[in-house]
Formats: sequence, structure tokens, C-alpha cells
Amino acid sequence: MRIYTRSGDKGETSLIYGKRVAKNDLRVEAYGTCDEVNAIIGTAISQLDHEETEEIKEVKAMLSRIQTILFHVGAELATPIDKEVTWKLNTSHIDELEAKIDQWQATLPALKNFILPSGHLASTSLHHARTVARRAERVVVGLEAVHSPLAMKYLNRLSDFLFVAARYVNQQLGGEEKLLEADV
Repeated sequence: MRIYTRSGDKGETSLIYGKRVAKNDLRVEAYGTCDEVNAIIGTAISQLDHEETEEIKEVKAMLSRIQTILFHVGAELATPIDKEVTWKLNTSHIDELEAKIDQWQATLPALKNFILPSGHLASTSLHHARTVARRAERVVVGLEAVHSPLAMKYLNRLSDFLFVAARYVNQQLGGEEKLLEADV
């Protein structure tokens, strides 16, 4: 498979099923932002590669699963509204995030202040992924038509998950959470 096609040299790209749109089309922005979240999650996984505790193995497995789901969410967003989507989100994907949030949150100290992205490098990468997931959610809100209304809900819950995962990774690996200072 050839990587370059030259078909995008004039500022257009193809959605799934071949419909041509401008590269700055909101649908392209939506699935591109999901791809960006996916890449940042991949960075966090790589930063955890040398960690072998059961807790961190569980984090890596969950993050890898999310990468696959995000790829499918992106494909859904890249499918024109009048065409068939081959894979769809369902509520079990959201339930899975919520269950993991609840499980890991129960082990973390309660927050009484805002925290800044800090600590272990993987934790800061997960905070970065969280902010980009929020952007993806905002872009999806702007789309007039999405096959599954669960896409927005999944991205919302994903950002919550990534926040808790960042804190959990810090806790597991001894990373220090930096509290927001009231006076600057």
C-alpha cells in the first residue's frame, strides 16, 4: 500500500465511502482530533513499557483497548451521515470507562484543590490526552449529524477516565501531584 496518493494536495481528503471534503471540514477535524488523542495515549503507554506491576499492566491494557475504540469512533466520524457505519459504540463502552473510573478513584486521595499536570511522565501524557479528548468532544458537538449520539458521551467520559488514570499512574509510580497555588 502506497502512503502518498497526491489526492490531498489541493486541500481535500476522502471520507469513508470516498466522499471528498475540505481538509478543514468539521468532520475531518473531529476524527483527526480523535487520532491525536490516540497518539498521545500511545505515548503514555510507551512511557509505561518498563513498568511491570499488575496495576500498571492493567492501565496499559485499558489504554490499548481505548486506542482501538477511539480508532472506531474516528471511523464513525469519518463516515458520511447517509452511509452505513460498520462498527458502533454502545453503552457498554461507556460503562467500562465508568467502572474503571470508580475502581481507581476509590484508591486515590480526595481532591480538595485543582491539580496541575505533573509527576510521572506518563501521567502528564495522560493529562495531555485528556485535554485533547475535551477538544474532540467540543468538535463533535459542532457536527450537525453524527451516527451515534454516544460518540460525544464517550469522549466526555474518556476525558474523565484520562484524568483519573493520570492520578492513578502517579499514585502507582510515586509521581507527585502538584497542587494549584492560590497565590501567584
